[in-house]
Amino acid sequence: MKRWLTSPALRPVWLLIVLVVAWDVVIRLFKIPPYLIPTPESVIGQLVKEWPMLWRESLPTLYATLGGFVASAVIGVPIAMWISWSRVTESFVYPLLVFSQSVPKVAIAPLFVVWFGFGVLPKIIVAFLLGFFPVIVSTVQGFKSIEPDVIDLARSMGAGPFKVFLKFRLPHAMPAIFAGLKVSVTLAVVGAVVGEFVGSNSGLGYVLQKANGTFDLPLMFAGMVILSMIGVLLFIVIELVERWLLPWHASQRHDLTQATA
Repeated sequence: MKRWLTSPALRPVWLLIVLVVAWDVVIRLFKIPPYLIPTPESVIGQLVKEWPMLWRESLPTLYATLGGFVASAVIGVPIAMWISWSRVTESFVYPLLVFSQSVPKVAIAPLFVVWFGFGVLPKIIVAFLLGFFPVIVSTVQGFKSIEPDVIDLARSMGAGPFKVFLKFRLPHAMPAIFAGLKVSVTLAVVGAVVGEFVGSNSGLGYVLQKANGTFDLPLMFAGMVILSMIGVLLFIVIELVERWLLPWHASQRHDLTQATA
């Protein structure tokens, strides 16, 4: 029993239970009306009652999220490598990337609907725009943080540019790349929902809009719970892939030691 209580894997579950209990206690204590904040019981009841619909509507959101995230990784990592290799490229491209992030995605999302219609493509584009910048920033930082002495030593031992990249630069940058990917995948969920807010007749963003229009707060909270679950599960998947690919990294060894303690 003690292991169940102190297990690191179950600590988020215990914290979630405490937060739900505190949520219920605050509502009862301050007598908050249900049209302001629904009770946990009503949200759970709506989750059970509307589960088939919520599951069906979560699939378009998941597809848009994965599409935007994959595009962020496939496009963002090569651009970051290009920036880290050339100071001239960095001076041209980096300011434009920062400028692109200062533009509100909600403001430009309707343009994508006009240009590409009401399909999944506008949602993927918005998810990509929100997710690719963390990938670029983290990847650039990872490639730039390697010590020049390490590169000089590798070259002095006869390693060519490709071997230096494969054996030294890339492994050193991988933890930073995965850090950017974990941020990107959660932002991609937000981007997919933003795209669904602007123009869609399906997806969890559409469910949230419809629930907001009818003041169905339990359904709105249920939709947000599903969105949170999608983000958490995708984050865990990236975390597991990182542990599989980078068992040698100090952070993974520390996590393994903590889990077996």
